[in-house]
Amino acid sequence: MFDATRRTVVVVGAQWGDEGKGKLVDVLAERADWVVRYQGGANAGHTVYVGEKKFVLHQIPSGILHPGVRCAIGNGVVLDPETLFREIDTLVADGIDVTGRLYVSERAHMVLPYHKLVDGESASSKAIGTTGRGIGPTYEDKAGRRGVRVLDLRNPARLRTLVEAGVAHANGRLAASGSDSRVSVEATLALLESLAPRLLALAEDTGLVVHRALKSGAGVLLEGAQGSMLDVDHGTYPFVTSSNTTAGGAAIGAGIAPTALHGILGVVKAYTTRVGNGPLPTEFPEPMQTQMRTLGNEFGATTGRARRCGWFDGVVVRFAARVNGLTDLAVTKLDVLDTLDRLAVCTGYEVDGELHTEFPGDLSLLEHATPRYEWFDGWRRPTGDVRTLEGLPREARVYLDRIEALCETPITYVSVGTRRDQIIGLEEAVAA
Repeated sequence: MFDATRRTVVVVGAQWGDEGKGKLVDVLAERADWVVRYQGGANAGHTVYVGEKKFVLHQIPSGILHPGVRCAIGNGVVLDPETLFREIDTLVADGIDVTGRLYVSERAHMVLPYHKLVDGESASSKAIGTTGRGIGPTYEDKAGRRGVRVLDLRNPARLRTLVEAGVAHANGRLAASGSDSRVSVEATLALLESLAPRLLALAEDTGLVVHRALKSGAGVLLEGAQGSMLDVDHGTYPFVTSSNTTAGGAAIGAGIAPTALHGILGVVKAYTTRVGNGPLPTEFPEPMQTQMRTLGNEFGATTGRARRCGWFDGVVVRFAARVNGLTDLAVTKLDVLDTLDRLAVCTGYEVDGELHTEFPGDLSLLEHATPRYEWFDGWRRPTGDVRTLEGLPREARVYLDRIEALCETPITYVSVGTRRDQIIGLEEAVAA
């Protein structure tokens, strides 16, 4: 992805999240100078394997696993400082040196205990199926101008004013929900006071730092969380997250100009998954649901929740390609399909006798939609040792060719296993 003309690359999920973005960021970071996380919070869970060692990163960019790569948590992220420090301590215990390599935007809003409490007690959060980690309430406070930013830790008087406003709002929400729980201003301030020295030591104007890095010719990789179909504007609203997960949010969340974005890599699974409630038009019935969940180990890295699985949805990914402006596509978990006799790709939805080939914004259409499929022969042999597209079984190449044509985006990478060396296309990209 990186070359003389493409120095800034965005990696986005082009489905409902859990597509394998962390793995692609991890391998692309080898050619980057900076990796920047631009939205979301600790509800993300990017799983990366280094050899046989498994790392699950929730807020820290995957580039931290590469010595010499600098990482930033951008202003668009809602930061859980307690979770951040646990994550740092775990990395250090595993031999990963983060000293001088991790920066936190001073403009990032913080997830505080009362946000998590409100999220856990909220009927709407339970209905949507959120992770309950306070992400939505923190973004609400941000939009409501009562959020607490990292830089507010430098000003005790302003900090108290903001915390008082946040606590009052949270307690009002808790009372309205029928909860007996309440939060305390003093307890919240005491926690922030204890966290401040360590957090402020990481705080920077990361937008300015990354801007200067770009001016010097550095390669910058921008990493998002969740997937395009969870975007608050473009996803399956209201079953969405609270931020812009699409590429348009990358510039805003990193604090750099949109004209600085050169390449946009969309990551998709060779099938479809989703966590939580909301539409999933191609969802498998049982026993196929359990079979695919087992084959793909489809359980959330953050929550452990079982993911819902379905056939590849070309309508969804073509929509994601359009709203993100994808320049490239990475297909992950192709190997999960190795044992299947037949495969399907959704090419449209039929609603009341009318065929829809573009993804609708109206969920009532999806609720009555019948997917229309094209069927393909399975390859029924392992692909984990294949290292070139030409080396894939003919049936697998036919399947990928149809996805590429349907989504109108070239496939640059194909993953056939959990290890770094099981990404087809990577060597070619490095050689270029």
